[in-house]
Amino acid sequence: MNSLRIGAGLAAAFLFGTTPALAQMFDGCPSPDIRARFEQFGKTGIMPPDLRRWLGEPKAQYVEPYKAFDNVWYVGVCWVSSWAVRTNDGVVLIDTLHEPHVDTLLDNLKKVGIAPADIKYVLMTHGHFDHTGGAYKLQALTKARFAMTQRGWDEGIASAKQSEATPRPWKMIAQDQVLKDGDAVTVGETTFTLYETPGHTFGTASYSFNVRDDGKTYRAFTVGGLGLNAIQSSQQVEAFIASVKRIKAMVKDPVDPIAVHLTTHPFSNGLTEAKARIPGRKPGDPHPLVDPDGFLKQLEDLRRGAEERLIVERNAGR
Repeated sequence: MNSLRIGAGLAAAFLFGTTPALAQMFDGCPSPDIRARFEQFGKTGIMPPDLRRWLGEPKAQYVEPYKAFDNVWYVGVCWVSSWAVRTNDGVVLIDTLHEPHVDTLLDNLKKVGIAPADIKYVLMTHGHFDHTGGAYKLQALTKARFAMTQRGWDEGIASAKQSEATPRPWKMIAQDQVLKDGDAVTVGETTFTLYETPGHTFGTASYSFNVRDDGKTYRAFTVGGLGLNAIQSSQQVEAFIASVKRIKAMVKDPVDPIAVHLTTHPFSNGLTEAKARIPGRKPGDPHPLVDPDGFLKQLEDLRRGAEERLIVERNAGR
């Protein structure tokens, strides 16, 4: 996924384009095929019309919500994630999807037994439309706090403002809670720690928290930004590389290592295929999403792609 340009570049193509009726593009939600199409987009900078239509088609994007861990449910769509973490004092939601998929998110929450009133916190990773565009509808239905970094708020509010002059504007809520690096949010028995991981955008945040499976506890991590989009300078790429290195060190931590990557985009690490193996496990089988080696490989791929991009930015004098 090192060349994907999801986010600002994708937002422009998605928001400014049209979305006529969708022809069948994928059989289900296959990670390799979707990743290949995004890589094509990343190389050319031109959004294929069929991919753009697919991104905005609720029926094509639908995936059945599922229980990833004893305390975590996937309630997102095919191309972008939303994670619901249940605690003994309410639910924490990570990212909000975007229109036209917010009704799908609400339906998915209902299917797994979560009412909007149950949500205590919405932790957002960064200010791109696909991760924060659903906040305005959720905020009207819940008393939850909405949180991300200051720069994340600034980026999201500015991006939504810019979209007002386009055929596909999106709404961003007013700034709520600001979190900074190392800040923790505790709901019930679960603590969520924010890590500022700039690069995807300068305001990108990632989150660490514990997940449970059959009596075992694992440290999970949601990387807030995976793509090299919206890059404006070599400084930004250097920040991305530093963030990747920091996360890799956390995966290798000898005391409290990260073992699970709950990704923001399912096709980035084969989440769709891995989750299909969860229901069929036999007692004692490893959990398919507990994969620190796979996470390290993904991070190394991201680092290599960023090193290549750094050369491009420096040669361009940026």
